[in-house]
Amino acid sequence: MFFELQLPRPWADGDEATLFQNALEWAELGEQAGIGYAWAQEHHFLEEYSHSSAPEVFLAAVSQRTHKMRLGHGINLMPPAYNHPARVAERIATLDLVSGGRVEWGTGESSSRLELEGFNVNYVEKRSMWAEAVRECAKMLSAEPYPGYDGEFFSMPARNIVPKPIQRPHPPLWVACTNRETVKLAARLGLGALTFAFMDGAEAKFWVEEYYDTFRAECRPLGQTVNPNIAMLAGVMVNEDDDEARRRGLLGQQFFKWALAYYFRFGTHTPGHGELWQQFLRSEVDPMAGVSAIGSVERVRAHFAELEEAGVDQVILLQQAGNYEHEHVCESLSMLGEQVLPQFLERNEERRRRKQEELAPYIENALANVEPMPTVTPEPVEAYQVLWQRQAAGNEQWGAKRSQDAANMWRLNVGGAGQ
Repeated sequence: MFFELQLPRPWADGDEATLFQNALEWAELGEQAGIGYAWAQEHHFLEEYSHSSAPEVFLAAVSQRTHKMRLGHGINLMPPAYNHPARVAERIATLDLVSGGRVEWGTGESSSRLELEGFNVNYVEKRSMWAEAVRECAKMLSAEPYPGYDGEFFSMPARNIVPKPIQRPHPPLWVACTNRETVKLAARLGLGALTFAFMDGAEAKFWVEEYYDTFRAECRPLGQTVNPNIAMLAGVMVNEDDDEARRRGLLGQQFFKWALAYYFRFGTHTPGHGELWQQFLRSEVDPMAGVSAIGSVERVRAHFAELEEAGVDQVILLQQAGNYEHEHVCESLSMLGEQVLPQFLERNEERRRRKQEELAPYIENALANVEPMPTVTPEPVEAYQVLWQRQAAGNEQWGAKRSQDAANMWRLNVGGAGQ
Protein backbone atom coordinates (compact mmCIF):
# COMPACT_ATOMS: atom_id res chain seq x y z
CA MET A 1 0.00 0.00 0.00
CA PHE A 2 1.17 3.51 -0.76
CA PHE A 3 0.08 6.40 1.44
CA GLU A 4 0.53 9.67 -0.43
CA LEU A 5 -2.45 11.12 1.49
CA GLN A 6 -3.90 13.22 -1.31
CA LEU A 7 -6.53 15.83 -0.48
CA PRO A 8 -7.88 17.91 -3.37
CA ARG A 9 -9.41 21.31 -2.62
CA PRO A 10 -11.84 22.67 -1.57
CA TRP A 11 -11.06 21.81 2.06
CA ALA A 12 -13.46 21.98 5.00
CA ASP A 13 -12.56 21.96 8.68
CA GLY A 14 -11.76 18.42 9.74
CA ASP A 15 -10.95 17.09 6.26
CA GLU A 16 -7.31 16.36 7.09
CA ALA A 17 -8.26 14.61 10.33
CA THR A 18 -10.77 12.48 8.41
CA LEU A 19 -8.17 11.66 5.77
CA PHE A 20 -5.68 10.39 8.35
CA GLN A 21 -8.28 8.37 10.24
CA ASN A 22 -9.47 6.85 6.98
CA ALA A 23 -5.89 5.98 6.06
CA LEU A 24 -5.44 4.10 9.33
CA GLU A 25 -8.57 2.13 8.53
CA TRP A 26 -7.22 1.35 5.05
CA ALA A 27 -4.04 0.00 6.64
CA GLU A 28 -6.06 -2.36 8.83
CA LEU A 29 -8.15 -3.51 5.87
CA GLY A 30 -5.00 -3.92 3.80
CA GLU A 31 -3.45 -6.25 6.34
CA GLN A 32 -6.68 -8.25 6.51
CA ALA A 33 -6.57 -8.52 2.71
CA GLY A 34 -3.05 -9.98 2.83
CA ILE A 35 -1.12 -6.88 1.78
CA GLY A 36 2.31 -7.15 3.34
CA TYR A 37 3.69 -3.58 3.25
CA ALA A 38 2.57 -0.03 4.02
CA TRP A 39 4.72 2.67 2.42
CA ALA A 40 4.30 6.25 3.65
CA GLN A 41 5.82 9.10 1.65
CA GLU A 42 7.68 12.13 3.00
CA HIS A 43 6.78 15.31 1.14
CA HIS A 44 6.66 18.93 2.27
CA PHE A 45 4.50 21.83 1.10
CA LEU A 46 2.93 19.88 -1.81
CA GLU A 47 -0.68 20.93 -1.19
CA GLU A 48 -3.39 18.57 -2.44
CA TYR A 49 -0.81 16.17 -3.90
CA SER A 50 0.65 14.88 -0.60
CA HIS A 51 -0.17 15.71 3.01
CA SER A 52 2.25 13.03 4.24
CA SER A 53 4.94 15.22 5.78
CA ALA A 54 5.58 13.22 8.99
CA PRO A 55 5.55 9.55 7.92
CA GLU A 56 7.35 8.47 11.08
CA VAL A 57 4.29 9.55 13.11
CA PHE A 58 1.78 7.98 10.73
CA LEU A 59 3.71 4.70 10.54
CA ALA A 60 3.94 4.54 14.32
CA ALA A 61 0.16 4.76 14.44
CA VAL A 62 -0.12 2.06 11.76
CA SER A 63 2.20 -0.14 13.82
CA GLN A 64 -0.33 -0.16 16.63
CA ARG A 65 -3.26 -0.95 14.31
CA THR A 66 -1.55 -3.87 12.52
CA HIS A 67 0.38 -6.98 13.51
CA LYS A 68 2.30 -8.35 10.50
CA MET A 69 2.39 -5.58 7.92
CA ARG A 70 5.85 -4.21 7.16
CA LEU A 71 6.16 -0.44 7.69
CA GLY A 72 8.01 1.37 4.92
CA HIS A 73 9.43 4.86 4.80
CA GLY A 74 8.75 5.53 1.18
CA ILE A 75 10.86 7.65 1.69
CA ASN A 76 13.00 9.34 4.34
CA LEU A 77 14.45 12.52 2.80
CA MET A 78 18.12 12.17 3.65
CA PRO A 79 19.82 15.54 2.91
CA PRO A 80 20.74 16.69 6.43
CA ALA A 81 18.80 19.96 6.14
CA TYR A 82 15.62 17.86 6.01
CA ASN A 83 16.57 15.28 8.61
CA HIS A 84 19.84 15.08 10.52
CA PRO A 85 21.23 11.54 10.07
CA ALA A 86 21.32 10.93 13.82
CA ARG A 87 17.64 11.85 14.09
CA VAL A 88 16.81 9.49 11.21
CA ALA A 89 18.69 6.69 12.98
CA GLU A 90 16.87 7.34 16.24
CA ARG A 91 13.45 7.41 14.59
CA ILE A 92 14.06 4.32 12.44
CA ALA A 93 15.25 2.34 15.47
CA THR A 94 12.34 3.50 17.61
CA LEU A 95 9.78 2.57 14.97
CA ASP A 96 11.45 -0.82 14.60
CA LEU A 97 11.11 -1.36 18.34
CA VAL A 98 7.48 -0.28 18.71
CA SER A 99 6.50 -2.35 15.64
CA GLY A 100 8.30 -5.52 16.65
CA GLY A 101 10.95 -5.31 13.92
CA ARG A 102 8.77 -4.47 10.88
CA VAL A 103 10.53 -1.41 9.40
CA GLU A 104 11.58 -1.02 5.76
CA TRP A 105 13.91 1.96 5.42
CA GLY A 106 13.34 3.77 2.15
CA THR A 107 15.55 6.78 1.37
CA GLY A 108 15.75 9.53 -1.21
CA GLU A 109 16.90 13.03 -2.11
CA SER A 110 13.79 15.07 -3.00
CA SER A 111 13.36 16.85 -6.32
CA SER A 112 10.80 19.64 -6.21
CA ARG A 113 11.91 23.25 -5.90
CA LEU A 114 9.20 23.93 -3.30
CA GLU A 115 10.72 21.34 -0.98
CA LEU A 116 14.42 21.75 -1.69
CA GLU A 117 14.52 25.53 -1.37
CA GLY A 118 12.09 25.44 1.56
CA PHE A 119 14.85 23.62 3.48
CA ASN A 120 17.80 25.33 1.74
CA VAL A 121 18.97 22.14 0.05
CA ASN A 122 21.20 22.65 -2.99
CA TYR A 123 19.74 20.89 -6.05
CA VAL A 124 23.13 20.10 -7.59
CA GLU A 125 24.53 18.56 -4.40
CA LYS A 126 21.52 16.62 -3.18
CA ARG A 127 22.66 13.24 -4.54
CA SER A 128 25.97 13.57 -2.70
CA MET A 129 24.10 14.64 0.45
CA TRP A 130 21.88 11.58 0.19
CA ALA A 131 24.80 9.15 -0.23
CA GLU A 132 26.80 10.62 2.64
CA ALA A 133 23.82 10.67 5.00
CA VAL A 134 22.61 7.15 4.18
CA ARG A 135 26.06 5.63 4.58
CA GLU A 136 26.67 7.30 7.94
CA CYS A 137 23.15 6.74 9.22
CA ALA A 138 23.48 3.00 8.54
CA LYS A 139 26.66 3.03 10.62
CA MET A 140 24.88 4.87 13.44
CA LEU A 141 22.24 2.16 13.61
CA SER A 142 24.79 -0.62 13.90
CA ALA A 143 27.86 0.81 15.67
CA GLU A 144 28.39 1.01 19.44
CA PRO A 145 29.54 3.72 19.58
CA TYR A 146 29.32 5.52 16.25
CA PRO A 147 32.89 6.76 15.69
CA GLY A 148 31.89 10.25 14.52
CA TYR A 149 32.28 11.89 11.16
CA ASP A 150 33.77 15.01 9.64
CA GLY A 151 32.07 15.25 6.27
CA GLU A 152 31.14 17.58 3.47
CA PHE A 153 27.50 18.06 4.42
CA PHE A 154 27.37 17.22 8.10
CA SER A 155 29.76 16.48 10.94
CA MET A 156 29.33 15.15 14.45
CA PRO A 157 31.54 13.76 17.19
CA ALA A 158 31.55 10.16 18.37
CA ARG A 159 28.27 9.26 20.06
CA ASN A 160 26.37 6.07 20.81
CA ILE A 161 23.00 6.39 19.08
CA VAL A 162 20.21 4.81 21.09
CA PRO A 163 17.96 2.94 20.83
CA LYS A 164 19.16 0.27 18.45
CA PRO A 165 16.73 -1.48 16.06
CA ILE A 166 15.55 -5.05 16.39
CA GLN A 167 16.67 -5.78 12.83
CA ARG A 168 20.46 -5.90 12.69
CA PRO A 169 22.62 -4.37 11.44
CA HIS A 170 19.73 -2.16 10.32
CA PRO A 171 16.32 -2.50 8.60
CA PRO A 172 16.29 -3.23 4.85
CA LEU A 173 17.48 -0.23 2.87
CA TRP A 174 15.72 1.09 -0.26
CA VAL A 175 16.07 4.13 -2.49
CA ALA A 176 13.49 5.96 -4.58
CA CYS A 177 14.20 5.52 -8.31
CA THR A 178 12.78 7.66 -11.09
CA ASN A 179 14.60 6.22 -14.11
CA ARG A 180 16.77 3.34 -15.31
CA GLU A 181 20.00 4.96 -14.15
CA THR A 182 18.83 5.27 -10.54
CA VAL A 183 17.58 1.67 -10.66
CA LYS A 184 21.07 0.56 -11.66
CA LEU A 185 22.55 2.80 -8.97
CA ALA A 186 20.35 1.08 -6.40
CA ALA A 187 21.67 -2.30 -7.55
CA ARG A 188 25.28 -1.14 -7.42
CA LEU A 189 24.81 0.06 -3.85
CA GLY A 190 22.91 -3.01 -2.65
CA LEU A 191 19.67 -1.11 -2.11
CA GLY A 192 16.12 -2.09 -2.90
CA ALA A 193 14.72 -0.08 -5.82
CA LEU A 194 11.45 1.76 -5.15
CA THR A 195 10.57 2.72 -8.69
CA PHE A 196 7.13 4.26 -7.96
CA ALA A 197 6.49 3.85 -11.70
CA PHE A 198 3.54 2.41 -13.63
CA MET A 199 4.70 -0.26 -16.10
CA ASP A 200 3.37 -3.10 -18.17
CA GLY A 201 4.92 -6.54 -17.95
CA ALA A 202 7.34 -6.15 -20.88
CA GLU A 203 8.81 -2.88 -19.63
CA ALA A 204 8.97 -4.16 -16.07
CA LYS A 205 10.89 -7.27 -17.18
CA PHE A 206 13.57 -5.13 -18.80
CA TRP A 207 14.04 -3.02 -15.65
CA VAL A 208 14.09 -6.10 -13.39
CA GLU A 209 16.71 -7.90 -15.45
CA GLU A 210 18.89 -4.81 -15.63
CA TYR A 211 18.65 -4.35 -11.86
CA TYR A 212 19.65 -7.94 -11.02
CA ASP A 213 22.38 -8.14 -13.66
CA THR A 214 23.91 -5.01 -12.15
CA PHE A 215 23.56 -6.33 -8.61
CA ARG A 216 25.30 -9.59 -9.44
CA ALA A 217 28.21 -7.92 -11.24
CA GLU A 218 28.82 -4.60 -9.51
CA CYS A 219 27.40 -4.44 -5.97
CA ARG A 220 29.41 -2.41 -3.45
CA PRO A 221 27.05 -1.87 -0.50
CA LEU A 222 26.32 1.63 0.73
CA GLY A 223 24.83 0.29 3.95
CA GLN A 224 26.00 -2.43 6.30
CA THR A 225 24.02 -5.13 4.48
CA VAL A 226 22.17 -5.57 1.15
CA ASN A 227 18.52 -5.68 0.13
CA PRO A 228 18.17 -6.95 -3.47
CA ASN A 229 14.55 -6.15 -4.31
CA ILE A 230 12.67 -4.14 -6.90
CA ALA A 231 9.19 -2.68 -6.38
CA MET A 232 6.84 -1.07 -8.88
CA LEU A 233 3.66 0.96 -8.54
CA ALA A 234 0.14 0.10 -9.66
CA GLY A 235 -2.86 2.34 -9.26
CA VAL A 236 -5.69 0.15 -8.04
CA MET A 237 -9.47 0.22 -7.85
CA VAL A 238 -11.33 -3.09 -8.03
CA ASN A 239 -15.01 -3.65 -8.70
CA GLU A 240 -17.08 -6.49 -10.09
CA ASP A 241 -18.03 -4.22 -12.98
CA ASP A 242 -15.08 -3.09 -15.09
CA ASP A 243 -16.72 0.18 -16.16
CA GLU A 244 -17.71 1.06 -12.59
CA ALA A 245 -14.15 0.48 -11.36
CA ARG A 246 -12.87 2.91 -13.99
CA ARG A 247 -15.55 5.44 -13.13
CA ARG A 248 -14.48 5.29 -9.49
CA GLY A 249 -10.75 5.13 -9.96
CA LEU A 250 -9.39 6.46 -13.22
CA LEU A 251 -9.74 10.19 -12.55
CA GLY A 252 -7.87 9.94 -9.24
CA GLN A 253 -4.99 8.07 -10.85
CA GLN A 254 -4.78 10.65 -13.62
CA PHE A 255 -4.66 13.37 -10.97
CA PHE A 256 -1.80 11.57 -9.19
CA LYS A 257 0.30 11.55 -12.36
CA TRP A 258 -0.67 15.10 -13.40
CA ALA A 259 -0.05 16.64 -9.94
CA LEU A 260 3.32 14.93 -9.68
CA ALA A 261 4.37 16.49 -12.97
CA TYR A 262 2.92 19.85 -11.88
CA TYR A 263 5.12 20.08 -8.80
CA PHE A 264 8.21 18.54 -10.34
CA ARG A 265 8.17 19.75 -13.96
CA PHE A 266 5.71 22.25 -15.36
CA GLY A 267 3.82 23.98 -12.54
CA THR A 268 4.02 27.48 -11.06
CA HIS A 269 2.66 27.33 -7.52
CA THR A 270 1.73 30.07 -5.04
CA PRO A 271 1.87 28.56 -1.52
CA GLY A 272 -1.51 28.59 0.16
CA HIS A 273 -3.33 29.75 -2.96
CA GLY A 274 -3.19 26.81 -5.35
CA GLU A 275 -6.17 25.02 -6.85
CA LEU A 276 -4.58 21.89 -8.26
CA TRP A 277 -7.73 19.83 -8.57
CA GLN A 278 -9.54 22.54 -10.53
CA GLN A 279 -6.51 23.11 -12.76
CA PHE A 280 -6.30 19.38 -13.35
CA LEU A 281 -9.95 19.18 -14.39
CA ARG A 282 -9.31 21.86 -17.00
CA SER A 283 -6.14 20.18 -18.33
CA GLU A 284 -5.42 17.60 -20.97
CA VAL A 285 -4.31 14.42 -19.22
CA ASP A 286 -2.93 11.05 -20.20
CA PRO A 287 -6.06 8.87 -20.57
CA MET A 288 -4.10 5.72 -19.69
CA ALA A 289 -2.34 7.05 -16.58
CA GLY A 290 -2.53 4.46 -13.81
CA VAL A 291 -5.12 2.37 -15.66
CA SER A 292 -3.28 -0.97 -15.32
CA ALA A 293 -4.97 -2.19 -12.10
CA ILE A 294 -8.19 -0.21 -12.40
CA GLY A 295 -11.00 -2.55 -13.34
CA SER A 296 -12.61 -5.89 -12.74
CA VAL A 297 -11.13 -8.69 -10.68
CA GLU A 298 -10.01 -10.40 -13.88
CA ARG A 299 -8.28 -7.29 -15.23
CA VAL A 300 -6.42 -6.58 -11.98
CA ARG A 301 -5.43 -10.20 -11.53
CA ALA A 302 -4.06 -10.31 -15.08
CA HIS A 303 -1.92 -7.20 -14.54
CA PHE A 304 -0.47 -8.54 -11.29
CA ALA A 305 0.33 -11.81 -13.08
CA GLU A 306 2.24 -9.86 -15.77
CA LEU A 307 4.37 -8.15 -13.13
CA GLU A 308 4.93 -11.43 -11.29
CA GLU A 309 6.07 -13.08 -14.51
CA ALA A 310 8.40 -10.13 -15.16
CA GLY A 311 10.17 -10.80 -11.85
CA VAL A 312 8.92 -7.78 -9.90
CA ASP A 313 9.43 -8.48 -6.20
CA GLN A 314 6.75 -6.18 -4.88
CA VAL A 315 3.75 -4.35 -6.36
CA ILE A 316 2.97 -1.18 -4.42
CA LEU A 317 -0.72 -0.36 -4.61
CA LEU A 318 -1.74 3.25 -4.95
CA GLN A 319 -5.09 2.54 -3.34
CA GLN A 320 -6.07 6.20 -2.80
CA ALA A 321 -5.58 9.11 -5.19
CA GLY A 322 -7.33 12.33 -6.04
CA ASN A 323 -11.03 12.22 -5.20
CA TYR A 324 -11.34 8.53 -4.25
CA GLU A 325 -14.25 7.99 -1.88
CA HIS A 326 -13.48 6.26 1.41
CA GLU A 327 -16.17 3.62 0.92
CA HIS A 328 -14.86 2.77 -2.54
CA VAL A 329 -11.32 2.32 -1.18
CA CYS A 330 -12.62 0.00 1.53
CA GLU A 331 -14.65 -2.06 -0.96
CA SER A 332 -11.68 -2.31 -3.31
CA LEU A 333 -9.35 -3.51 -0.55
CA SER A 334 -11.86 -6.14 0.52
CA MET A 335 -12.19 -7.44 -3.03
CA LEU A 336 -8.42 -7.58 -3.40
CA GLY A 337 -8.22 -9.76 -0.32
CA GLU A 338 -11.08 -12.03 -1.29
CA GLN A 339 -10.64 -12.47 -5.03
CA VAL A 340 -7.24 -11.24 -6.26
CA LEU A 341 -4.37 -11.72 -3.81
CA PRO A 342 -4.79 -15.30 -2.48
CA GLN A 343 -3.29 -17.04 -5.51
CA PHE A 344 -0.28 -14.71 -5.50
CA LEU A 345 0.30 -15.11 -1.77
CA GLU A 346 0.28 -18.90 -2.15
CA ARG A 347 3.20 -18.69 -4.60
CA ASN A 348 5.11 -15.95 -2.82
CA GLU A 349 7.05 -17.93 -0.21
CA GLU A 350 8.30 -20.52 -2.69
CA ARG A 351 9.35 -17.76 -5.09
CA ARG A 352 11.20 -15.96 -2.29
CA ARG A 353 13.00 -19.16 -1.28
CA ARG A 354 14.21 -19.82 -4.84
CA LYS A 355 15.39 -16.26 -5.22
CA GLN A 356 17.35 -16.40 -1.96
CA GLU A 357 19.11 -19.58 -3.06
CA GLU A 358 19.98 -18.15 -6.49
CA LEU A 359 21.31 -14.88 -5.11
CA ALA A 360 23.18 -16.33 -2.09
CA PRO A 361 26.68 -16.35 -3.67
CA TYR A 362 26.23 -12.84 -5.06
CA ILE A 363 25.04 -11.55 -1.69
CA GLU A 364 28.09 -13.16 -0.08
CA ASN A 365 30.37 -11.42 -2.59
CA ALA A 366 28.65 -8.09 -1.99
CA LEU A 367 28.90 -8.32 1.79
CA ALA A 368 32.62 -8.97 1.46
CA ASN A 369 32.86 -5.37 0.27
CA VAL A 370 31.34 -3.91 3.45
CA GLU A 371 34.11 -2.17 5.32
CA PRO A 372 34.40 -3.32 8.94
CA MET A 373 33.28 -0.77 11.49
CA PRO A 374 36.29 0.87 13.18
CA THR A 375 36.75 0.29 16.88
CA VAL A 376 37.04 3.59 18.69
CA THR A 377 37.34 4.79 22.26
CA PRO A 378 35.64 8.19 22.28
CA GLU A 379 36.96 11.09 24.26
CA PRO A 380 35.08 11.52 27.56
CA VAL A 381 32.53 14.34 27.45
CA GLU A 382 32.43 16.49 30.55
CA ALA A 383 29.16 18.00 31.72
CA TYR A 384 29.13 21.77 31.25
CA GLN A 385 29.59 22.47 34.93
CA VAL A 386 32.68 20.24 35.03
CA LEU A 387 34.04 21.84 31.87
CA TRP A 388 33.42 25.42 32.97
CA GLN A 389 34.88 24.87 36.43
CA ARG A 390 38.01 23.47 34.87
CA GLN A 391 38.30 26.25 32.30
CA ALA A 392 37.33 29.43 34.07
CA ALA A 393 36.10 29.23 37.64
CA GLY A 394 37.61 28.28 40.96
CA ASN A 395 35.78 26.65 43.81
CA GLU A 396 35.27 30.00 45.57
CA GLN A 397 33.01 31.15 42.74
CA TRP A 398 30.60 28.28 43.29
CA GLY A 399 28.18 27.85 46.13
CA ALA A 400 28.41 24.94 48.51
CA LYS A 401 25.32 23.33 46.96
CA ARG A 402 26.63 23.12 43.43
CA SER A 403 23.67 21.09 42.17
CA GLN A 404 21.50 24.14 42.87
CA ASP A 405 23.78 26.67 41.18
CA ALA A 406 22.75 26.27 37.54
CA ALA A 407 21.91 29.97 37.17
CA ASN A 408 25.26 31.04 38.62
CA MET A 409 27.04 28.54 36.39
CA TRP A 410 25.30 29.94 33.29
CA ARG A 411 26.21 33.52 34.23
CA LEU A 412 29.84 32.55 34.69
CA ASN A 413 29.99 30.87 31.29
CA VAL A 414 28.17 33.59 29.33
CA GLY A 415 29.33 36.71 31.13
CA GLY A 416 32.69 35.65 32.52
CA ALA A 417 33.97 35.30 36.06
CA GLY A 418 33.65 39.06 36.71
CA GLN A 419 29.84 39.03 36.37
